[in-house]
Amino acid sequence: MDDDGDPLPLSALQHMVYCPRQAALIHVERLWEENRLTAEGRILHTNADEPGAKRRAGIRRVTALPLRSRRLGVAGVADLVEFHRAAKGEPETALPVEFKRGRPKLHRADEVQLCAQAMALEEALGRPVPEGALFYAETRRRLVVPIDDGLRRETIATAEALAAMVASGRTPAAVWRADRCRACSLLELCRPKAGARSAAAWLRDRIAETLDPAPGVGEERP
Repeated sequence: MDDDGDPLPLSALQHMVYCPRQAALIHVERLWEENRLTAEGRILHTNADEPGAKRRAGIRRVTALPLRSRRLGVAGVADLVEFHRAAKGEPETALPVEFKRGRPKLHRADEVQLCAQAMALEEALGRPVPEGALFYAETRRRLVVPIDDGLRRETIATAEALAAMVASGRTPAAVWRADRCRACSLLELCRPKAGARSAAAWLRDRIAETLDPAPGVGEERP
């Protein structure tokens, strides 16, 4: 992509894979609501959001590391990047670690976000980043993710689709998917079972109803 303009949030790639409409609601229409799941995720990231560097067992651990990929047109902050040295005199190998609530998922949204971090690190360091890791709070385990050609292609395609959608300013129509919609904090704004109306239009209607109450609630209409 090699975009020299303002980058999109790196986390938007995760939203795009999870649901393009969710990505548009957040990054085109600028809408956001929090639910229990997003609140738990925010709390999980509290410690990782503090910039710092420590060395443990020969591994340099850097938290809240800013990243940017011009190729993907995204920028963000890595929760944790570990720098491993294979042998004395050898360059360090970076391992991005992304913290997630819950457990591993059937879709690849988390892996795409992690791959984007790896690709951004490669641009910054000029060295390969062969793998990353996802740490899930519910299982308390790391899932090692190979940054292979297939995942890289999916990440690049996702970044291109995201950029095109944001540039168009259009929000995709709602599609009900029980496995994803029920957990989405934007469910009430999106209203996937109610048709394809813009969430922003629906929100404007709700605000108008609040400011202009129906007859019998306030003054009677002429």
